[in-house]
Amino acid sequence: MNMKKPAQGLWTWDFTIITLGSVVSLIGGVLSSFAMSIMVLDYTGSVFFYALFNAAYQVPMLACPILAGPYLDRMSRKRVICRLDFLSAGLFGGLALLLGAGWFSFPALLCFNLLRGAIDSVYMVAYDSLYPNLVAEHNLSKAYSISGMIQSMMLMAYPLGAMAYDLLGGVEPLFAVNGVCFLTAACFEARIRHVETHMDSAPPADGVGALKRFRQDLRDGVDYIAGEKGLLAITLYFMFSYFAGNGAGQLHLPFFRNNPELFAAWPVAAVTLYTIVSTFSEAGRVAGGFVHYRFKLPAEKKFAVAMTVYVLVNLIDGTILFLPVPAMAAVFFLYGMLGVTSYNIRIAATQSYLPDQKRARFNGAFQMLTALGSLSGTLLAGVMAEALPERGVAALFSAVGLAAAWLFVFRNRREVAAIYNREV
Repeated sequence: MNMKKPAQGLWTWDFTIITLGSVVSLIGGVLSSFAMSIMVLDYTGSVFFYALFNAAYQVPMLACPILAGPYLDRMSRKRVICRLDFLSAGLFGGLALLLGAGWFSFPALLCFNLLRGAIDSVYMVAYDSLYPNLVAEHNLSKAYSISGMIQSMMLMAYPLGAMAYDLLGGVEPLFAVNGVCFLTAACFEARIRHVETHMDSAPPADGVGALKRFRQDLRDGVDYIAGEKGLLAITLYFMFSYFAGNGAGQLHLPFFRNNPELFAAWPVAAVTLYTIVSTFSEAGRVAGGFVHYRFKLPAEKKFAVAMTVYVLVNLIDGTILFLPVPAMAAVFFLYGMLGVTSYNIRIAATQSYLPDQKRARFNGAFQMLTALGSLSGTLLAGVMAEALPERGVAALFSAVGLAAAWLFVFRNRREVAAIYNREV
């Protein structure tokens, strides 16, 4: 008799635990991250120091993910996630005590943000590599829709951090809350029941030194990505997509700030108007996540949908600043829905396609390259906007994104579709 195993639903023990842990840690992050930047600006009175402080968080993301990947394919990812959350809890709790005692040192806080960026970048590689193993078969797309909705809802609450900072008169209570949130998240994650087996598939050390073994593991990971034409095409497209998207997006706030006469008919300041209008993007991501949770895209249509999304997103990047405010808000909402669709198709397809024993190395390389694209696009857009109108620069970045979609995705459509057009 052929006994078919009943399919599991999405909300298993492990998925519920990892989701609750994510919610708790995001709450702390939302309250403290934005307030921390405001604190630095208040203490130093320097926009340069403010920008330097924020950039320090991004710098480790250029190296840490790809360096962490080989190690995370040889060790327990769950253990790494728990330990990093415990470490973050101690760091934020200690910082709350120091600031509460009247201590302030910009160089020390700069080092703290560098360390925070390193911890978060390694954490994300470990988290992304473990997450697919905590989701029951054929539920991965739904799981990522839940993850995307949670993140977007938290991002919409960023102003609460600034309000709490003003209300409490400092960041010490917020850092203390963040420390408690990280501690709670670590306790949740420690209760994950999944037994990891990817370490068993790692090549034996064979008496090779740790550094040589690391180099070999890193080389194996690079060779694997290079040999998988579809994965390579997806990775290269998203590196240029992040370059174009972050470059164009970097110009939205300066455009509103530098052209207040275009928004004089509205009863709020131009910068405030931008914060209101741009929030529609996160609302669109929440709505899109809900749609993907309730309805599944037909597997054979996923590549066509993704390619359409890539074209539309880049067209929006180049044209949104030319629109009147109501149309801009509507397009921001659409942009959010398209963004969550792109994310859902790409991450569910790639993470389910990757062998578990190589997943961390791929995720590390992907995060490093997209971080490089983001940072490069942000810096180049800032330089170009000093001499050219923001609308023109955004249109140029949009053209780069469209060219990347054609060059990397459409020209490799057979290989990319083989990854995207699967039931996950």
